[in-house]
Amino acid sequence: MKFTLNIKRSEQLVNICGSLDKNLENLATNLDVDISNKGADFNIKGDNADKAVSVLQELLILSEKKTIDFSDIDLSIKSLSRPNGEAKSVTIKTSKKHIHIRSDNQQKYVNSIIENDAVFAIGPAGTGKTYLAVARAVEALENSNVKRIVLVRPAVEAGEKLGFLPGDLSEKVDPYLRPIYDALYEFIGFERVNKLIEKHVIEVAPLAFMRGRTLNESYIILDEAQNTTIPQMKMFLTRMGFGSKMVITGDVTQIDLLNPSQSGLTDAIKILQNIDQIAFCHFGAHDVVRHQLVKKIVGAYDQN
Repeated sequence: MKFTLNIKRSEQLVNICGSLDKNLENLATNLDVDISNKGADFNIKGDNADKAVSVLQELLILSEKKTIDFSDIDLSIKSLSRPNGEAKSVTIKTSKKHIHIRSDNQQKYVNSIIENDAVFAIGPAGTGKTYLAVARAVEALENSNVKRIVLVRPAVEAGEKLGFLPGDLSEKVDPYLRPIYDALYEFIGFERVNKLIEKHVIEVAPLAFMRGRTLNESYIILDEAQNTTIPQMKMFLTRMGFGSKMVITGDVTQIDLLNPSQSGLTDAIKILQNIDQIAFCHFGAHDVVRHQLVKKIVGAYDQN
């Protein structure tokens, strides 16, 4: 099959094809087709040639907004399974970045956050649980839907002891909160994040600091919730005040507690399923948006 992409600028073609045509190679591998091109003129051979054309046309639209990577190709291929091949998209808009979501489960997750007061996101690493929750929190803050963001994480050691780490309590806990900081920097910028933290508009804290508080008009995210105990989870959930939203993320296959059966996340899944305004979103290996190898690793562990 031969076709021509309606390229407006040469930079778009470079963006779509990728460095050394790596994006085209990835697309060809995933759809089991042969792809060659001379400029914007493409020749595609294989049973899935029509699908490859659809993906390239979607990447053309996307190339005007962002740098194309393997996750964009993966999500575009997944969108082909929808009726009429139409890729429904949800967009989260922050001051520094717009996040386009096409994965079905991620779309349901983001919509659930809008529609419910508390949302549990359960699934493996790389599925965007924390990333999308932080993005939605920043969007809500910038739109004045909430007055502050509270980001919480249990400081449970994965094979190391906090007491052996140098520094005061804040410095000991900081490494556990690093993924949250990284997401904030991406959406708001380093300087602005630090200013908002100084003004207590953004608060990043270990779970133990939540006891005794009531959080009104706040967007509260609990990350790595599988490492909460049952009493800690109950304590956290009862911190919700008026005008607040909660998002609880975790992976039940990576519990670092000495007694995994006492995980607050697995307990909450059992007892909160039928409560109004609480939603549960489950992710699997097929939702991973990191390197393709990560998806294969997660799938292998699931099968084992």
